[in-house]
Amino acid sequence: MGEPRIPFSNSYARLPESFYSRVAPTPVAAPRLLLFNERLARSLGIGLEDVDAETLAQVFAGNRLPQGAEPLSTVYAGHQFGGYSPQLGDGRAILLGEVVDRGGQRRDIQLKGAGRTPYSRRGDGRAALGPVLREYIVSEAVDALGIPTTRALAAVATGEPVYREERLPGAVLTRVAASHIRVGTFQYFAARGDTDAVRRLAEHVIERHYPEAQASARPNLALLQGFAQRHAELVARWMAVGFIHGVMNTDNMAVSGETIDYGPCAFMEAYDPATVFSAIDEQGRYAYANQPWAAQWNLARLAEALLPVIDPDAAQATAAAQAVIDAFPALFEDRWLAAMRAKLGLLGAHDGDADLVAGLLAAMQAGQADFTLTFRRLCDALDGAEGDAGGARALFADAAAFDAWVPLWHERQRLETAPQADRARLMRASNPARIPRNHRVEQALRAAIDGQDLEPAKALLAALAAPYDDAPAFADYAPAARPEERVTRTFCGT
Repeated sequence: MGEPRIPFSNSYARLPESFYSRVAPTPVAAPRLLLFNERLARSLGIGLEDVDAETLAQVFAGNRLPQGAEPLSTVYAGHQFGGYSPQLGDGRAILLGEVVDRGGQRRDIQLKGAGRTPYSRRGDGRAALGPVLREYIVSEAVDALGIPTTRALAAVATGEPVYREERLPGAVLTRVAASHIRVGTFQYFAARGDTDAVRRLAEHVIERHYPEAQASARPNLALLQGFAQRHAELVARWMAVGFIHGVMNTDNMAVSGETIDYGPCAFMEAYDPATVFSAIDEQGRYAYANQPWAAQWNLARLAEALLPVIDPDAAQATAAAQAVIDAFPALFEDRWLAAMRAKLGLLGAHDGDADLVAGLLAAMQAGQADFTLTFRRLCDALDGAEGDAGGARALFADAAAFDAWVPLWHERQRLETAPQADRARLMRASNPARIPRNHRVEQALRAAIDGQDLEPAKALLAALAAPYDDAPAFADYAPAARPEERVTRTFCGT
């Protein structure tokens, strides 16, 4: 049998060696392929002819390096829950290399859980099966929802245990990303006063992610502006589907504008802006409603790192960067309101739209209504008579505020000039029928961990592959958790 032919075209490995450490994966005892994303592999240009599951397991566990790989782990710093750590880095992740996919986009291929690196500190460099499957399932679901994200290419069991609070089966995730460069990557060099490295990193990021910035008189300021725009859009999209990242530290925010690092992430069910799932977020720093603020805070940290290369005049650099930071809340509100208009079937923009959205959310909070189901059932109400809530009303423990809101929505609909069919299509394309319900994810993980049963995970992936389709075959994946099934805490994979 042959091995997968990966058309590596590596660029990060051409940067100065202060940006990374060259390190090979540590072989594992008995690799076994659990999940493989063949469609993604083919989009990456990976040749799979005459490649069997055993060979895929060997390659994507790190036991066998494919031709052209240049394994390395990157260094970065980061603010973690507001406290600065001067050196973090890939403590359990190894970048095999990069490919240019069939769409012309450069992509990293990284093994997560591949063994110790120079940045592991006291860690074992390994990953447990549960977090690997969680990231595989949720990242693929987020991609299907149309949100920029890293992807999952493979999950491989190692045949070795890892030890956290208990003995757990080990696994390796193969993650695909536009890049793994983080806000913390810039912070690492800025904190050391290495302006040349900051400038070199910025050039690499601009060429790779923000080529339009090259035409600017101040390209590194344009990079900062591009970062602000992409992250305003990203967080607005998260919140439009009830997603809570859970750990928006600067080392967990990719400069590309992709969702990265699926640790204690979760999807909100009953609407409450203060919702927190992460067991390590004891103060609610990254609660659902705090995510725009966290994104702006991270933007400010990136701005600080870029100041020396934005403008040779420190005062002008600071003023220009501060203007970008100050503009972020309005930028986010614009993206958020656009997403919420789409969820309500509104193609035009009118004064009072923000109040209409706020009124529905307040009614949902008062009535403890499920976020996803409320919006999906409102899709059915678009053709109904005034006051008809298409089944959404039944989701409210107290529907008084919702009953008062529905006529306002119908009144706003009458201001639209687009055909009703177009508005209905927009709603259905903006409101998923199914999300990765936290209890469904946990059920899939428990089956895999306790019983070596991957069928629930595979079934869940199938149900989430086309989340905006009604798909009666997957109707059981739409309802919210029953009280006894509710997941109130999620945990970081480390």
